Amino acid sequence: MSAKGNVTFAFHSAPSTWEPKPDRELYREVIEECVFGHELGYEAAWFLEHHFSDYYPTPSPLVMMSHIAAHCPTLGLGVAVLVLPWYHPLRFAEEISMVNSLTEGTLHLGLGRGTAKSEYDAYNVDMNEARARFKETWEIVDLALKGEPFTYTGEYLKLEREIRLRPTPIEKEVRFYGAIGSPASGKIMGELGLPPLCLAQFPDHLLEKVLAAWREVRTERGQPVDGTFPIQVKCFIADTDEEARELGRKYLPRNFALQAQHYEVDADPWKEIPEYQAFSKMFANLKAMTDPDNLGPLMDLNFVGSPDTVAKRVEVLYELGFNYFILATALPGTPVEVRREMYERFARDVAPRFDPSFGKDQAAAAD
Repeated sequence: MSAKGNVTFAFHSAPSTWEPKPDRELYREVIEECVFGHELGYEAAWFLEHHFSDYYPTPSPLVMMSHIAAHCPTLGLGVAVLVLPWYHPLRFAEEISMVNSLTEGTLHLGLGRGTAKSEYDAYNVDMNEARARFKETWEIVDLALKGEPFTYTGEYLKLEREIRLRPTPIEKEVRFYGAIGSPASGKIMGELGLPPLCLAQFPDHLLEKVLAAWREVRTERGQPVDGTFPIQVKCFIADTDEEARELGRKYLPRNFALQAQHYEVDADPWKEIPEYQAFSKMFANLKAMTDPDNLGPLMDLNFVGSPDTVAKRVEVLYELGFNYFILATALPGTPVEVRREMYERFARDVAPRFDPSFGKDQAAAAD
């Protein structure tokens, strides 16, 4: 398998709810995991935003990122995703500009409109307005981060008084992405100028359609179609495929059980919300994933297997068009020591096949 010069590997970190612990202790584990992943050579640590439950309880990823940067100054930092309809766009842009000024690594900010009705209800935001609020919030953030005075008039958001952002945005790039919840989202994110951020839960032919739809829109507008295309992939590696799949069968069900609980799938909260009715169908089979016997197809789509099997899957996704891989083993059902073992095995046995320099900078710094 040949090395590919533009492949990047990152890892996902989150509070582990494998066993009851004080939240402060959970966040300390995240700090330790980020230091560990940085020393292995990963480009960035990625986080999630969720509220009011045990399902990835990280309500302020930007605060977390700023704190991690003090421990790992050169580590890139990412979020998949920040839910735009819950934010005031000016405050959001200010915080992004501030975090970017306080950090050295690249910021990767995935943006989405969110799916959990319980979170929308808590923030008193109407899910029927989610798509429009996402668009308007992003447009304001995009304008604000240019550093020039601006005003804005939208359906929900209006800035009549001219605003110029402080802190003044610096030249260090912030990479934004648009989360893909369905293949149709590829076109929408293309129209907004946001590269797609995908999950390895869609079959390959649908992932291919997402990227094709995005590129078609960009081409029609005479805009670049290259860039960084991240995909988040669940990762369990062992000496043999069967040993790795046994890890998946052991630890993935708890993740899906918490996910089903967080999204209230039994109540089907999306059935009366036109913008979200597609999610009723998508989430209908979520509870089935709590049964280990039903996980085979999902594991086939992700990084579950021996190093050779995982490397082949990297190759397939790369050929589809993805060049930035976010390893996700930091699931609610996975103990911290297992998470670290998976990230270490990937760094040792898979990543160097695609990037011969992987981890060498960190090793040299340690010497």
